[in-house]
Amino acid sequence: MVDGYQKIYKFDNGFGASVVSHSGSYGGKEGLFEIAILDKNDQISYDTFITGDVIGWLDFAGVADILERIKNLA
Repeated sequence: MVDGYQKIYKFDNGFGASVVSHSGSYGGKEGLFEIAILDKNDQISYDTFITGDVIGWLDFAGVADILERIKNLA
């Protein structure tokens, strides 16, 4: 990542998350974060009850909330 931040999270349920903030991410220019839910194959998942897309414009509290929800996916 040249102009920003990326952190990958993996959870015991097999899901994960990619948290990014850069000039091309939703909210990145404002210093906010975007999350993509990752499936068991580390691919972006577009079909969870949490969202059908990436989630942008998140602050730290929003990131923590979404990460907790991903961690609890069955």
